[in-house]
Amino acid sequence: MFPNNLEDVSSGARLAEEMGFDYVGIADSQSLARELYVTLGVVAAATERVMLGPTVSNPLTRHPAVAASAIASINELSRGRAFLGLGSGDSAVLNLGLRPARLAELHHYIQSVREMLAGETSEFRGDRTHVRWSNTTIPVAMSAEGPRTLAMAGSIADAAIIHTGLTPEVLHDTVARIREGERSAGRAPGATGVWAFAKCNIADDRDEAVGGIKMALAASGHHAFRFTLEGKNVPEEYREAVSILHHEYEAAEHEQVGQTRNAVLTDELGLTDYFADRFAVVGTPGECREKARAIFDAGIDVLLITAIGPSPETIIRRFGEEVIAPLRNL
Repeated sequence: MFPNNLEDVSSGARLAEEMGFDYVGIADSQSLARELYVTLGVVAAATERVMLGPTVSNPLTRHPAVAASAIASINELSRGRAFLGLGSGDSAVLNLGLRPARLAELHHYIQSVREMLAGETSEFRGDRTHVRWSNTTIPVAMSAEGPRTLAMAGSIADAAIIHTGLTPEVLHDTVARIREGERSAGRAPGATGVWAFAKCNIADDRDEAVGGIKMALAASGHHAFRFTLEGKNVPEEYREAVSILHHEYEAAEHEQVGQTRNAVLTDELGLTDYFADRFAVVGTPGECREKARAIFDAGIDVLLITAIGPSPETIIRRFGEEVIAPLRNL
C-alpha cells in the first residue's frame, strides 16, 4: 500500500489479513506519503498474522543504524512478523534530488544493517556504528530488476523482490539470474525466495481495470527500465518510447491517483497494453486468476500486488474473494 492516509492503511491492512493475504508491504516515500515506520506501527497494531515491512526502503534517506533500530522495533511490536525490503531508491530519493544508490553501496548497507540487527558493531563509511539493544535476525528482501542486481540479490538476500515483468519468458530469465547469483556465492539453490511485484486492479471490464492504474504502469516502466535496457528483454519496437517515458515521467506525481501527467504517458507513447501485460495483474477476476496462477507456476514464491487506485479496499476485497480464495481451493 501507498500510505496516503493512516486510517485507510489501518483498515486496509486489517481487511487484507481477513481476505487471506500473507504479507502487507508499505512504500517508503517521505515526500509523497506518510512516514514508513509510523505506518508500519499502525499495520502491526491492526493485524495479528501477516508479515509486514517496507516495499521498499533505500540506503540514502536512512542511516543503517536508524533503519536497523526502526525495523527491530517493528519486529518487537508485531511479535516477530517483520521483514526489511531494501532497494537502490526511487521516489524517496528522486524527490530529494539524489541519485539512486549504486550496487556496491546497497551491498554494504545490507551488510551493515544485518550486523547491527544482530547487536554487532558495524563499520559504515569508515565509522563504527551499532544498535546496542537489538539482537535479532530479520529477513532482508532486496528489490532487483537488472541482471547484475538480480545476481546480487541471489548472492546475499533472503528474498528478491522482482519487478522485471510477469510474462513467462521474463520470469524464467529473472529466476535463472537469481539462481546464478546463488551459485556464484556458494549458496544452496532456492536460498533466495522470489517475490514478484505486480501492479493490480480488478474490475468486471478489463479496460476499466487498466484505466484505473495507468499512473502505476508508468511508474513500473520508469523504475524497471532506468539506467539501461541491456539484459531487460525490452522489444526493439518499444525502446524509443521507453526512453521518452524516462524523460517525461514526473517523480513528484509518483503513484498519485487522478489527472496527472504520469497517468496519460503510457497512452501517449503506445505503451499501455505492453506495460499492463508485462507488469500487472489486471482485468476481470478470471483474467487475474489466470495471470496469478501462471506466475506461481513459473516458480514464484510470493506475489505482491499493489492496492493503489481510486478504491484500494475494493482491490483488496475483490482480489481476496475472487482470486485468492478460488486459487487456494484448487
